[in-house]
This record gives sequence, structure tokens and C-alpha cells, in this order.
Amino acid sequence: MDQQNVVFFDGLCGLCSEFIDFVIKIDQRSQFKFSPLQSSFALNNLPQNLTSDLSTVVVIIDGNTYTKALAVLHLFKKVGGPWKGLAIFRYLPKAFLNFCYDLIAKNRYRLMPKKETCRLPTPAERERFIL
Repeated sequence: MDQQNVVFFDGLCGLCSEFIDFVIKIDQRSQFKFSPLQSSFALNNLPQNLTSDLSTVVVIIDGNTYTKALAVLHLFKKVGGPWKGLAIFRYLPKAFLNFCYDLIAKNRYRLMPKKETCRLPTPAERERFIL
């Protein structure tokens, strides 16, 4: 993936799509590209165990792969600015972080309904999405 920074997400998840919209907004330097876990790009570039669990966000930053809570925290660190401060939570026990992450992930369709189709980028966002 040529050291691209990529966020892989459940393209049918409303909460996940809102998170992607949020990252696009705070990523002032356009450091991240985005790809649904259901995309052919994800299926061809991630191990099967990472594409089969749609409740897990996967983030690749500078060639390193992170999942779940650590993925989100490393993303905030890379985005920088005031968001970098949230990365301090990555020093909490991984089991605790993933427990919290899994609790939200398990209820994500209750928090925001499942979509009929994957999130499509706007024309302005198109170059940041890999399908």
C-alpha cells in the first residue's frame, strides 16, 4: 500500500460513516484515505480475519496496522492538533480499551441505523476513498 495511511471501516454502519466524516473534517492535511472493509481494495490488501469482522475499524499508519481502540487513538495522534492529546489513552490497558470499543461496536446499529449501501464519497472527497 506504499505507506499510505488508510482507515478501513464498515461501509454499512451509520456510526462508522459519521466517524469517517469526522476524520475527514479534522484531518486538515489530508493524511488519510478511506476504504470500506467490504471493498475489493480491503479484500485484496488486508488479511481475511480483518475483513470478516465488520465491527473492527482497521487503520494503517506508516506501514503499521492497528485495530479497534488503538486504531482510533493512533489515528488521533497522527492527525495532530488538539486531537493528538487523546492518544494518551493508548497507554491504558489494551483489554480495557478494547472492552470499551467492543461495547460501542456491539451496539453500533442501535446507536445509528445500518445503511442499505456503503457510504459513497462526495465529488470533493472522491480522491480520498479507495474502493
